[in-house]
Amino acid sequence: MPILEVRELSVRFGGHMAVDEVSLSVEQGSITGLIGPNGAGKTTTFNVITGLQAPTRGRVLLDGTDITSLSAPKRARAGVARTFQRLELFGSLTVLDNVLTAAELNKVAGEDPHHAALDQLERVGLSDVARTRADSLSTGNARLLELARALACRPRVLLLDEPASGLDDEESARFAEILAELAADGLAILLVEHDVPLVMDVCSQIYVLDFGRIIAQGPPQEIQQNESVLNAYLGSAS
Repeated sequence: MPILEVRELSVRFGGHMAVDEVSLSVEQGSITGLIGPNGAGKTTTFNVITGLQAPTRGRVLLDGTDITSLSAPKRARAGVARTFQRLELFGSLTVLDNVLTAAELNKVAGEDPHHAALDQLERVGLSDVARTRADSLSTGNARLLELARALACRPRVLLLDEPASGLDDEESARFAEILAELAADGLAILLVEHDVPLVMDVCSQIYVLDFGRIIAQGPPQEIQQNESVLNAYLGSAS
């Protein structure tokens, strides 16, 4: 059974249907892509999954349990974490303290949050800059810091919204390696990303949104050859 399911999700803003009957699922230990043109409804879908936006209709299930009515904090405590398109760091705090804030809120009995935060920084390769102010980081390292902070929330499902934005080729390659390692450790990842090569490289399943509707789903090889996807998105992106 998928750990995350979205069933027949719709979101209407006045006369605009931002998300229209979207259904998708994410398996444990896998990376699932959600791609499409700007304005296709990807971030709105994320907002509904994480509890920041109420759906007009539809349901969100976590490990078979309906969480549609839960608040965002309760969903986070249940194991749903995310990053955002815009970097949301505490710039005046150190790299370590940014992760420590999440580790303290999600600490496990008998565990030292400080050590837990250091573990996540090591996981993403930021141990050497732990004492550096967050606002002095490069964009690539800032993205990794956001990832480390999300991991400190101990998620079962991690939603990443444009995590490779602003990264150069080397940083994107390293980011892809980290995502693969996280999935191999059992984490379920739902990835929204415009870096098509990255998506095709790391995802086992991809959903394509256009004008709020799923127009295709399948493994990367099928998506790359899908005529509807080529016309709506990949053809103009390549």
